Amino acid sequence: MNTITSALKNRSDIAKEWGQELSASTRREDLISQKEVQEQMSRFLGLLQEAVGEGDSDVSHSPFADIKDFLSGISRSRAQQGFTPTETAMFVLSLKKPLFSAMGDGKEGKLSAQAWQINDTLDKLALFTTEIHQKTREEVINRQQQDMLELSTPVVKLWDGILALPLIGTLDSQRTAIVMESLLQKIVDTGSGVAIIDITGVPTVDTLVAQHLLKTVTAARLMGADCIISGIRPQIAQTIVHLGVELGDVITKSSLADAFQVALKRRGLGIQKSHADKPKNSLVQAHNNSTRGSE
Repeated sequence: MNTITSALKNRSDIAKEWGQELSASTRREDLISQKEVQEQMSRFLGLLQEAVGEGDSDVSHSPFADIKDFLSGISRSRAQQGFTPTETAMFVLSLKKPLFSAMGDGKEGKLSAQAWQINDTLDKLALFTTEIHQKTREEVINRQQQDMLELSTPVVKLWDGILALPLIGTLDSQRTAIVMESLLQKIVDTGSGVAIIDITGVPTVDTLVAQHLLKTVTAARLMGADCIISGIRPQIAQTIVHLGVELGDVITKSSLADAFQVALKRRGLGIQKSHADKPKNSLVQAHNNSTRGSE
């Protein structure tokens, strides 16, 4: 019989002390009920007793498969409920002290108390490193997401005084702030008077997305630039009408090319065929006429 099996002889006393330890270390009744915690504790003790009862203490071996599946479920639910990594780990770690206490009295109990002090100190230090590691990883992920958002909102200079902002993907509050900042900065840097916001790559437009677009248009106008929204597909137009969204006097076009033509007109510019094409066209016409004549 191994040490853990021996300590688990009196499960009721251990469960009681474990509950006290767990309550002292993670008081999160706002996230999980006491009844649910007690059910999880009872289930864990039963699985632990079954696993160590086979005399194998290596958690990578098959006797621990069920208890590892159980802990996987708890870890996922704790993460979804809002527990921190430390609070989640304490579900298991808070059982250590009751087990040490159950090992015996006298000399053995004294050694157990000393061993517990060492374990408790190292556990807390290990949990501290886990928290820092987790926070650092979250910071790295957030920074990468921020970089991706910035890369996915490029502001392109189409012509002198004309900018284009092609949007791809969803448009939420965070991305709107980045879009607005990028566009306004480019307006300042280039002195542009017209900005085309192309939403061809935006899959859906709801009330919130429309509000974000209008905020961007308003901010650009405050910087002295007019905005044209292009990429208005039939489905998006129907959705906007159905939602009752008022775009005001904002010019909308179905394609970026159409929007670019409007932008050129606003700048007093236009597009025409080069005169260099005329001789070539005349030769082609002359060739066609001679061909008809020979026939």
